[in-house]
Amino acid sequence: MLKMKIVNQQGNELFISPAQEKLCCIYNFDYQDGDWLIIDCDKKGGFYKISLDDTMPESIVYVPGNFFTYYIPVKNQRKNYSPKSFYGDCHIIQVEEAKEEEIYQRRNLALNPYDEHENDTFYPHSTANVETRNECSFASRNAIDGYFFNESHGSFPFQSWGINKNPNAEFRLDFGRDVLIDEIVLTLRADFPHDNYWKSATLCFSDGSEIVMNLEKTANRQSIKFEPKQVNYIILKQLIKAETLSEFPALTQFEAWGMEMKK
Repeated sequence: MLKMKIVNQQGNELFISPAQEKLCCIYNFDYQDGDWLIIDCDKKGGFYKISLDDTMPESIVYVPGNFFTYYIPVKNQRKNYSPKSFYGDCHIIQVEEAKEEEIYQRRNLALNPYDEHENDTFYPHSTANVETRNECSFASRNAIDGYFFNESHGSFPFQSWGINKNPNAEFRLDFGRDVLIDEIVLTLRADFPHDNYWKSATLCFSDGSEIVMNLEKTANRQSIKFEPKQVNYIILKQLIKAETLSEFPALTQFEAWGMEMKK
């Protein structure tokens, strides 16, 4: 069974749902800065299909504990979301336990449009050692939100992970459990000639192995396949910029394809 409450910045409970097998909630008030969701689960370590706003894609996430939290993006930090997301006075939230056939199919295990800086309760979760000017339009979470629009840069739907011209930039993806990964797909931002691109990048896996991925100047997805690796995180680093005038390479999407490990 699942329960949800909405809490404001002062800790006051604004909404409490009844316990439901499939959580279906309607919140008929405007979100205020500082509002956040708490979803209680009746077991630890589960997979859930979540839709925390009806303008955003549904996603399967892993929750290692018996609850997870989601902070509603504050109003001046929503340039990387649809202009429809989180606005108005009719908010639909749906959460249910994922079915085995959904969990254990081969899928992109990096996808999580609900990731955010504050996220420490559900996975996958992205982090980076630099984000351009600390602006939301260039946050690491943009690279796993499922949007592939890369012919421009800045506000939705052209959000990306931007490195602020830092040659030592690194992107990290944590899964929160061991998974089997057999393919990485990168979609580079391709707002040429404003953008540059990386000639190569190094993938570092939690098992200690590394793979160098050669890249091209293209707007298309670029893939590298390998024997399945049992890992709980991946780091993208040693990003080698091409010799062009632009100083602005960036990443639109990071995909990690593979399978969950059956218990």
